[in-house]
Amino acid sequence: MEKDIVKFVSAEEAVQSVRSGDHLHWPCVSGAPEILIRALVARAPELQNVHITHLYTEGYADYVLPQYADSFHLDSFFIGGNVRKATQDGLADYIPCSLSDTAKIIRQGLQRVDGVFLMVSEPDEDGYVSLGTSVDCTLEAIEQARYVIAQVNRYMPFCYGDARIPISKINTFVRYDVPLIEAGNAELTEQDIAIGRFATELIPDGATLQIGIGNIPNAVLAELGGHKHLGIHSEMFSDGVLPLIESGVVDGSKKRIDIGKHVATFLKGTQKLYDFVDKNPSVHIDDVAYTNNPAVIARNPNVVAINSAIQIDLTGQVCADSIGTKMFSGSGGQLDFMIGAGASEGGIPIIAMPAATVKGVSKIVPTLAEGAGVVTPRTVIHWVITEYGAVNLYGQPMLERARLLTSIAHPSAREDLERAAFERFGRKWL
Repeated sequence: MEKDIVKFVSAEEAVQSVRSGDHLHWPCVSGAPEILIRALVARAPELQNVHITHLYTEGYADYVLPQYADSFHLDSFFIGGNVRKATQDGLADYIPCSLSDTAKIIRQGLQRVDGVFLMVSEPDEDGYVSLGTSVDCTLEAIEQARYVIAQVNRYMPFCYGDARIPISKINTFVRYDVPLIEAGNAELTEQDIAIGRFATELIPDGATLQIGIGNIPNAVLAELGGHKHLGIHSEMFSDGVLPLIESGVVDGSKKRIDIGKHVATFLKGTQKLYDFVDKNPSVHIDDVAYTNNPAVIARNPNVVAINSAIQIDLTGQVCADSIGTKMFSGSGGQLDFMIGAGASEGGIPIIAMPAATVKGVSKIVPTLAEGAGVVTPRTVIHWVITEYGAVNLYGQPMLERARLLTSIAHPSAREDLERAAFERFGRKWL
């Protein structure tokens, strides 16, 4: 960045803008500017009641530690592993909402924003920087903020779409170059592969995919090599899509909006993914109010949305955010894409999960655990997939739903599920 365009200051000097009582926001996953966050935490003795909001992040999050409870308070839109215990212990809190609503919540002042911390790329020749791997609801936060502080990092890829913002939006710049947090891939199990194959059988050529990160999404992607003209419109994507793009399986040619573009609101992956998206005009990282808007999602035909669950009850209610009363993650974009895919011409909303936990506890249950959150209601549910099969609950009565779900439950749980269904509905299925 040219010296005559901006002046760099230290992180310690930059965060002097923060006052007690301020409300701060920063981007999610690898977009969180750790150097600024560390400098903020170092000021804890002189700050009180600073509120923080963000989506899921990784890495450093000492602002939720007990010793800083008087200085900082986090209300997250999605709970990551780095703040999960603090949230469950009452040291942080969660804002229940779909990701599509996060920008509106900020815009309407329901969550105030006084300051924004960013991590941005080097500028382009026109004086724009890129938010790179994460836009989420940050654009709205920038518009509401009194001050915007940016860490300029040469390792941040320059992504297009809404990620590209003018330098004039930023008040203070800090130079700190550090490789982005990476997320690797675990070895696929036979269970993952079975689930992936059942899902792949439902995906038509020309489909637009919403697919995240993890073993099940990767198992689905690994089975799509024989498909044609797939597209990506998702809240995120990861390395698993790269072989499909490189082979031409994913080309976005059958989409009706953003034709030929791979669209997400944030990214999570390895350096290979970050290198691929850097200055790549086929990749758009856009505002979450666009990517996760069910009406926008539904404009593409054959949208296949693949999400997971913690529990599903026999009527098709999906818990994906809590374990009983203990918050675990959040609603995320699941309902956005379940509704959007359901409204898409030829759309296929899918909940895909192992039939049981690693401890052997059935994830298909007679009733959800006490206090469990319903992220996808039974009115919206369509396909459910485990390693034992795929069933479509949409349009089916309650007893038939119970029968279908029992058929794909872990074999050790089926007798109990059948008994619970009989007790609940007063008759056996045929």
